[in-house]
Amino acid sequence: MKLTVKIKMVTLFASIMLVLSGCMLPDDEKVTQVTPYADQLETVQKAVDAFREGSGGMLPIKTKDLDTDIYIKYPIEFSKIVPAYTEKLPANSYETGGVYQYVLTDVEENPTVKLVDLRSAERIRELNLRKNINGYVPFNESVGENVYAVDYKAMGFKEQPTVPSPYSDTFLPIVVGGDGVFYVDYSIDLNRILKEQQPDVKVGEDIRYLLADNYPVLPAYSLPYTVNEDNEPVFMKKLK
Repeated sequence: MKLTVKIKMVTLFASIMLVLSGCMLPDDEKVTQVTPYADQLETVQKAVDAFREGSGGMLPIKTKDLDTDIYIKYPIEFSKIVPAYTEKLPANSYETGGVYQYVLTDVEENPTVKLVDLRSAERIRELNLRKNINGYVPFNESVGENVYAVDYKAMGFKEQPTVPSPYSDTFLPIVVGGDGVFYVDYSIDLNRILKEQQPDVKVGEDIRYLLADNYPVLPAYSLPYTVNEDNEPVFMKKLK
């Protein structure tokens, strides 16, 4: 049996097991694992603040590379605060089977507990595996400067892979940069906020803060966005 066939079979089996394991969970437990509860965020925030005070300003975070995406750069290391500063892990954290990774933002001025939806990371890993099997990424039409839609049919998918939005009831597409890296496209939610709330934003500034500052879940695994002259969200970063 060829190696690529073996890899596909293993991937398919793992995907089936993941779906089955999710189906066997009681409905209330599924809700617990995917809901960004405010009280759990508050509990972890208090634990982080207590740890910081007791350690002379240190933060209970894992070490990441300097060039790591800012929204996933400071994951909380729960072993440093559980059970010393809080009784147990949050039920929706990935350490307990949930879909969220607890992270810190604004670590210099005001360390704030936020969430990263790891369903996006799982989908991107799936795409990367398919990319490695195929040996290339079939670029489709341009959706920004050096940012492209992906020809998912050429990758072997029956329909466009998406991820559930943490900000609305929609599903978000995934794009690929000229560097071959996959990213979640938050344009739908950013466009909604720009139209409904009409915030004062400027051309050239990264407007992802409209999501990061106002919601518990961060716009992770994304490219920077700004607005054009029509106040519409556009990709900002020029990829090499």
